[in-house]
Amino acid sequence: MGHAYTPGLKVARSSVVKKERILPLKGNILVNEGDIVDFDKIVAKTELPGNITAINIANRLNVLPSELHEFMMKKEGDPITKDETIALSKGFFGLFKSFIKSPIDGSVESISTVTGQVMLREHPIPVQVKAYIKGKVTKIFPTEGVEVETPASFIQGIFGIGGETNGELILGVEKPSDILDENDIKPEFKDKIIIGGALVTSAALKKAIAIGARGVITGGFDDKDLREFLGYELGVAITGSENLGITLILTEGFGTINMADKTFNLLKSRQGFIAAINGATQIRAGVIRPEIIIPLEKLEEGKAVDIQAAGILKIGTPIRIIREPNFGHIAKVISLPVELVTLESETKVRIVEVELFESGEKLFLPRANIEIIED
Repeated sequence: MGHAYTPGLKVARSSVVKKERILPLKGNILVNEGDIVDFDKIVAKTELPGNITAINIANRLNVLPSELHEFMMKKEGDPITKDETIALSKGFFGLFKSFIKSPIDGSVESISTVTGQVMLREHPIPVQVKAYIKGKVTKIFPTEGVEVETPASFIQGIFGIGGETNGELILGVEKPSDILDENDIKPEFKDKIIIGGALVTSAALKKAIAIGARGVITGGFDDKDLREFLGYELGVAITGSENLGITLILTEGFGTINMADKTFNLLKSRQGFIAAINGATQIRAGVIRPEIIIPLEKLEEGKAVDIQAAGILKIGTPIRIIREPNFGHIAKVISLPVELVTLESETKVRIVEVELFESGEKLFLPRANIEIIED
């Protein structure tokens, strides 16, 4: 019996989850190794340099660049406020004065007596990195960030939008085949992460935002509704930076697709727990998957799995198809032919034979077109 290694979407009831929380620039670490941190605990902070504004003051005052310092009211490093005078020409006999005012709040970055340019920099932009998950600080990366570890249930989705958030898990439907509609969204779902079934409607998602829900986890979402919801065609860029007021995670794909029983039952069993979710997704050039992390008090005995382990593709392995025309469908592997097969593009690839769970239809697919659903 042949087998292969392939990336997979992981669904783990009990696992050890480690998250590195790294600053974009060097900064200050605010916790110590061994500290217990909550979801929203700020673990590190730094400041990004403010934007630069260039003004050619020599040209505007009609003076030589070498004379610039004679007309400057500010020197390098001085703080400035918007509309404050930073340069002044008194003109002839004190008449016809020319003023140059600052267009920003910030400081004087540099004054060039060669070009006549003065560079103004806006105030630094503070950046804070939160723990994201509730757990223990297990590593400190000096001036860079930390690693936080926790026992948790861990679920990867296939697609998501919206960034990191957390909230209490609450069921919005009864079965993984149910559609989450606007009538299912209740005021008490404020600040909650709503568990859906086969589909969330556009109206339900809008209502969830209106009542202040933090997230929705569902099997599928209509791709036309997604375009309307975002206001643009998504393309292949990484998601996660959308400022939509909610994080949406699809566990199965686009369209009406029942949430996998294993995923739904795990989420249902964790109702009332606080979960951390992130919708960031990138399919190409370095795969990033949306994720659901549900911290636990301790690992469940006999249930711990390594979520970093590579997936083994073998007969009977449950998989998800990640390319059209069967994107999002769940199937199982029934054979792993050894021979290379030539595609229409004349590329030779290894294939896998799968059987769709819903219809029983058998398909031959390139192995790159599937992902393991790992337990």
